[in-house]
Amino acid sequence: MGSDSFREKLSDITPRDILAKIKKNLLLIVTIAGVLIGVILGFIIREFNPSDTTVRLISYPGELFMRLLKLLILPLVISSLISGAASLNAKLGGKIAIRTVIYFLVTSLMNASIGAFLAISINPGMDAVDVVSDEGGRTADILDSFMDLGRNIFPDNLFRATLQQDQTKYNMVNSTLSNGTVILKQVPYLGLRSGTNTLGIITFSLVFGAILGNLGKRAKMVVEFFTIVDEIILQIVKLVMWLTPVGVGSVICGRIVGMGDLSLIVQQLAYFIVAVVSGVFIYQLIILQIIYFLFTRKNPFKFYFGLAQAWMTAFATASTSAALPVSMRCMKELGVDERINRFVLPIGATVNMDGTALFVTIASIFMAQLYKIPLGFGDYVTVIVTSTAVSVAAASVPSAALVLMLMVLGAIDVPTASVNLLFTIDWFVDRFRTTNNLLGDCYTAAIVEHLSKQELEEMDKHQLEEGNIDENAGEELKASTTCSTLVERSNENLRA
Repeated sequence: MGSDSFREKLSDITPRDILAKIKKNLLLIVTIAGVLIGVILGFIIREFNPSDTTVRLISYPGELFMRLLKLLILPLVISSLISGAASLNAKLGGKIAIRTVIYFLVTSLMNASIGAFLAISINPGMDAVDVVSDEGGRTADILDSFMDLGRNIFPDNLFRATLQQDQTKYNMVNSTLSNGTVILKQVPYLGLRSGTNTLGIITFSLVFGAILGNLGKRAKMVVEFFTIVDEIILQIVKLVMWLTPVGVGSVICGRIVGMGDLSLIVQQLAYFIVAVVSGVFIYQLIILQIIYFLFTRKNPFKFYFGLAQAWMTAFATASTSAALPVSMRCMKELGVDERINRFVLPIGATVNMDGTALFVTIASIFMAQLYKIPLGFGDYVTVIVTSTAVSVAAASVPSAALVLMLMVLGAIDVPTASVNLLFTIDWFVDRFRTTNNLLGDCYTAAIVEHLSKQELEEMDKHQLEEGNIDENAGEELKASTTCSTLVERSNENLRA
């Protein structure tokens, strides 16, 4: 019976239906083709030992594609957050913010716990080849990180925040002890590093949008301006997306051609890569789908595959922020309320780092295993909690997790000299953990929208009532104007 109905469905499919499906998913199909061609060409070109110039030329189209995406980040974040915050009243905006933050923290803690479980089960540091570097790496301190986080949330110059971020740095200075001995001492100072201070921009945009929404009719033109800017940016994104096959293929091909000895990398870090990638897909294909189904009672995989374009962009660029324009477009096509998308996604791209929490936890335990340092239950709890905390302070840029890992290693007193070992494969695992970050943001928006349906409906009803009041007031004004005109004309006739 079931096979007969299946055959009937197949027989009902016409060539026109197939062409319509292909046309609808054409961008996704050519993007997948671009990824596959990039991988195949990368491994073929590697065999010819290309020069550095050849590698640069191969990577050049991908570089231009990433620059285009990054160009759209700032105007998209500002316009979407201002229009999104302005469209939500203060009470609803507060509820959505609380739900979003709680969900972000719980899922990051969940990822860190998955990472700890996999690191203990797989034990990736057992057979790893220890390559100790003489370089100690960058000085990292968890207190400095959170103090910098606060400074970046509240920038002292909005225009500088579009170009630079505050960062605690250290100078080595001579210091004389009481016995006359001169030693070198690290002295902290507040410096700057290049890169958009997205947190500061988000804070300003949220406050600006919330106050704009409370001004009511007087601010209507300004709200419409930012809404239109947001729509214009998304239209530009649609055009840029047709460059995805070439851009993504170029990035992946260039990376494969330019990486070092594959056999050595596999020998040293095979189990580590397996642990990270397994954790990513366990979370994406099992945990996320269960959470989505429990909250929404809808088919989670339909939602998951609807985000394929954004997933591939995040994988290619290794940056949630760079993929933000694409994820905004995908979420719009999946029917998630735009007010929630504009509010949740830009914030999530900066502070929600599920994949980073997973990676930092596995990498920290891996380093302890590498140095044969036994960890107790308290140490594992410290790693999980600290990894969750520092992931919030992570900048949404490639390879930020390696710097965060230094803070976690400091918390459990594990040497950091061999951290450079992970640089050889970070470009690869970074792409997988970035897809976790992106999907976490998108699923958060969908679940928060479901939890906020009642408030959104009330707000729609309130806006509809306001519109009716405005319409009635306009009709009354028109009627009174007409009446006064008729009275004036009758008076003129009487005078005549």
